[in-house]
Amino acid sequence: MNKILFVFALLFTSICFSQSVRFDGFIQDGQKNPLEMANIMAINNGTKAMDSYGITNDKGKFQLTLKPNTAYTIKVSYLGMKSKEIAIATKSENMTQNVVLDGAGIELEGVEIVREMPVSIKGDTIVYNADSFKSGTEKKLEDVLKKLPGVEVNADGEIEVEGKKVSKLMVEGKDFFDGDTKLGVKNIPADAIDKVQVLRNYNEVSALKGLENDQDNVAMNIKLKEGKKNFWFGDVTAGIGVAELDSRYIINPKLFYYSPKYSINLITNFNNIGELPLTAQDYFKFTGGFKNMMKKGGSNFNVSSNDLGISLLRNNRAKEIETKFGATNFAYSVNKAWNISGFGILSTSKTDLETKSQTTILDSGDQQKRDENTNQKNNLGLFKLSSTYKPNDKFQFDYDILTKLSKQNEDTDLLRESVVNDVSAVETILTQKKQDPTSINQNLSLYYTQSSKNIFAFEMQHLYQDENPFYNANLRTQPFDLSGYISGQNRNDLNQDRFVKTNKLDAKLDYYYMVTPKSNINITLGNTYSYQNFNSHIFQMLDNGTKNDLNDAQNNNDVDYSFNDAFLGFHYKILTGKFTFTPGVSLHTYQMTNGQLGTDYSQNFVKVLPDFFALYQIKKSETLTYNFSLTNDFTDINQLAAGYILSDYSSLFRGNRFLENATSQVHSLRYFKYNMFNFENIFANATYTRKVDAIKTKANFDGINQSSVPYNSNLADETFTGMGNYGRSFLKNYKASANASFNWSKFNNIQNNQLSTTESFSQSYTVKASTNYKNLPNIEFGYNLLINKYSGSTFYTDKPFARLDYYFLDSFSFVSEYEFYHYYNADKSVDNEYDFLSASLVYQKKNSKWEYKISATNLLNTTYLNDDSFSQFSTRVSQYTVQPRYIIFSMKYNL
Repeated sequence: MNKILFVFALLFTSICFSQSVRFDGFIQDGQKNPLEMANIMAINNGTKAMDSYGITNDKGKFQLTLKPNTAYTIKVSYLGMKSKEIAIATKSENMTQNVVLDGAGIELEGVEIVREMPVSIKGDTIVYNADSFKSGTEKKLEDVLKKLPGVEVNADGEIEVEGKKVSKLMVEGKDFFDGDTKLGVKNIPADAIDKVQVLRNYNEVSALKGLENDQDNVAMNIKLKEGKKNFWFGDVTAGIGVAELDSRYIINPKLFYYSPKYSINLITNFNNIGELPLTAQDYFKFTGGFKNMMKKGGSNFNVSSNDLGISLLRNNRAKEIETKFGATNFAYSVNKAWNISGFGILSTSKTDLETKSQTTILDSGDQQKRDENTNQKNNLGLFKLSSTYKPNDKFQFDYDILTKLSKQNEDTDLLRESVVNDVSAVETILTQKKQDPTSINQNLSLYYTQSSKNIFAFEMQHLYQDENPFYNANLRTQPFDLSGYISGQNRNDLNQDRFVKTNKLDAKLDYYYMVTPKSNINITLGNTYSYQNFNSHIFQMLDNGTKNDLNDAQNNNDVDYSFNDAFLGFHYKILTGKFTFTPGVSLHTYQMTNGQLGTDYSQNFVKVLPDFFALYQIKKSETLTYNFSLTNDFTDINQLAAGYILSDYSSLFRGNRFLENATSQVHSLRYFKYNMFNFENIFANATYTRKVDAIKTKANFDGINQSSVPYNSNLADETFTGMGNYGRSFLKNYKASANASFNWSKFNNIQNNQLSTTESFSQSYTVKASTNYKNLPNIEFGYNLLINKYSGSTFYTDKPFARLDYYFLDSFSFVSEYEFYHYYNADKSVDNEYDFLSASLVYQKKNSKWEYKISATNLLNTTYLNDDSFSQFSTRVSQYTVQPRYIIFSMKYNL
């Protein structure tokens, strides 16, 4: 493997340093002032191709890499000034020449040259010309984005720009499945994309632009090619294939229509080859574009999910995955003032998982070794309708409703070996989890600009959530001694019903007063109210089929919980020189009451919470940002219910009705630099959190069986996270980056009545480089090192990887990806190696609507993957089976 990477590196280096000529100088105006962000490009007179391009730095300097002994036309532009063309002929030596632009500008000429530029910047918007980065093998938006400088697409399909996640994806200014970028990344055809616009400091409410600190808000808009507007476009893919034991299929029609009046998107996918358009993880984190409107209020009250711990896929891989997926998205302009949009998503999947794992209790060293076979059925539904009414620049009225429906069932058959005090016991355990939760989230917003100095914003959100998880465990040994439980059965059949209902209403009114053009005052009046009901019941099924209800109070819950936070906030934002400061403070009055076991317990108090924001604008594209906040963190009803809850067959949980809030002190620092002169991007951030009075867990272990109860710790928990990235595009066709991230945490808990402090330290390091040629093979190669250090254990994953894509003979596209994993722990008691290779060959005649593809996944027929995880009481190492080799032949018709 190392030899292969060495060959890649040698090839990459030799290409990078092949003979070239540097052409540099300064671009100035008539008074010799430097022109920053001026555009310059070199057109090869022989081929008419653009061989190089650049943008000047803050000193007006440019630098182009050209071919020797070649005639070029140099085009120079700066918006608002007259463009200029210069004829040069390179030799074998470097060249230097300054350019002076006239002030009497013809704006349109500059606009035309910017349109041809691969990358241009105007204000907060970065515009990428997609065709400048395409090599011919790209099939979807994801393939294009990965080639853009400063843009990454992570394993979850999330787009990251300058280290910040893109929160909204639009096509022609219209929302594309608002709240998720994955569907767009995986489905928008690459050949339809003309421009990619990155919108930094994004605020979809124009009236609030500049009033708040939007530095972390990034959106992306896709501009379509002219031939794709006012026409239906898309494709229909159908394929069949073979595996070792059975046949495989994929059917994937996609249809899109965009016009100024309306847009429609239709995406379907039916397959059993492991493609997952929407996973259960995606479903539960899908926000639908709903934002946390109380993020600057100082309180953190999150409604947790009773999701039963349904097994989630790792790396989107499993032993068997069959999916049926359909989604539609629309936007319609009723008139100039009123726009409506929405989407509907339905997904059905059947998944088989096969996992081997070993869990080690930190304090005792006792272990659970499990061989699990799990069958899942997931039916997921998402529906959203949005309306925006904006009759003029002074008034805007928004309404959104998002409904999430699901039905999930999971059956597991496992063989467990428990090792307690070096004594081994083996048994078969059967479990079932099922639930069909519903949630409805509504948002209403009003924005009114009374004058240039007075702006009002009213926002309200309501969440209704209804959950009904059921859990069943059938095992030979009796794990817990519950009141009313009948012992001595051949099998211990434990069951639990849970019903949780939540109504949560957030409302706030913001008033902004512009003191000066560079400063404003923001006064916020807000309230959060939540009412929850929690019911649960444990029962036993006897060997003869009789139901034994465990009616003792400790085995049941009937709890009501109300929470109210009324607050008044004040913030002052001021821009002075290169600095922006926003100090703030909020005054909160809290009221909480939980009723259970025939009594009520209430807490009432007042708290003042400060926050502070500072931005240092070092240069136009270089910033340093600091954030501080003091927040009150509150639990919802799940940790207050005093009756027992079955977390699983070896874990029993009981809440604590007397819990108080925790207080978090958070400091974060972010640095960002984007240099268009040499297409260098640097970003780094660090966050330190200290949480006092944290809600922690007191756990008692009887062998491998855990009984736990939460409590407020008087010892502080601490976390420190950081990441840094350096990336650069150079010599037009090359891109390289280095990334490092870490997460250190210290937790305090009580284990078997002894205070226990545990630490974890995770590190990840990645280096990679790639080429982007039009007519040559393109390669990407890199290396990732992952280190997870837990209390007493350290695990390593070495992962070299490589990718090759080549468009040749104007008809063929070849793409292959390779990943090698070396997974081991510090003492090499765990030491595994495995790798994955995939490849595809596509044939499509130029201008033909038909495409033919043969592809193969997991060519090396790797059978499993490894991973590890850490809780505050145990470590877990697991090995899970993945789908075998598939060879698929498919045809695609482009509409």
